[in-house]
Amino acid sequence: MSYVIAVANQKGGVGKTTTAINLAASLAATKRRVLLVDLDAQGNATMGVGVDKSALQYSSRDVLLEQVKIGAAIQHLDALNLWVLPANADMTEAEIKLREVALGDFALKTALAEVADQFDYVILDCPPALSKLTVNALVAADGVLIPMQCEYYALEGLSALVDTVGKIKRVINPRLEVEGLLRTMFDPRNNLANDVSNQLIQHFGDKVYRTLVPRNVRLAEAPSHGLPVMMYDAGSSGAKAYLALAGEVLRRHDGGQLRLPA
Repeated sequence: MSYVIAVANQKGGVGKTTTAINLAASLAATKRRVLLVDLDAQGNATMGVGVDKSALQYSSRDVLLEQVKIGAAIQHLDALNLWVLPANADMTEAEIKLREVALGDFALKTALAEVADQFDYVILDCPPALSKLTVNALVAADGVLIPMQCEYYALEGLSALVDTVGKIKRVINPRLEVEGLLRTMFDPRNNLANDVSNQLIQHFGDKVYRTLVPRNVRLAEAPSHGLPVMMYDAGSSGAKAYLALAGEVLRRHDGGQLRLPA
């Protein structure tokens, strides 16, 4: 069975898609079978792994609206040893139509059940809003990874998201947990960033990943080349940070042992 992680934060610009792409690629580099699911109409995760979102035969939209089986829409990226369920602007239609379906909140969970035994990890890149698509992700997920900048307003947004996770856990998905909080675009020279970071650790304890993702030019450049940062510049601080994050995720779930090729 796959372990499903929703990368979510209703606040935009916090490194959510960057985290989804680079965590998925880093896990894949450890010989795990990983599926990256793009649920955002912007299709940034799709483009960030080198898939042309304007030339898709099938997308997440078709899967969620039950117009095609998930296996037909998934693409395998040989160079990354990664699978992706891509998305584009058609996801806006899915957001609207799922509101009209009685069990619309379960569309993604139902689809992923068909391939649950084919992957070790499924990484869900959520839209930057607490939308119907994000609710679908939270219903389907085992854990929620929350990327956030260490800024004052980020704490308010975090509170709203944690409340939503709690409600979905109580009402729909009892296995759902906060997988962890990831501090992104972190600058240790910034006093406010350090203060907020300390508050997070005091409140959430070991739910806060030890990994700090720094501000890094290579992280910003990599998507324009359709590559995760580890493929664009493996020696960059951003690449090292996401490999470290993958190590933390693995240690939490399966001991962190690499699976080497036979």
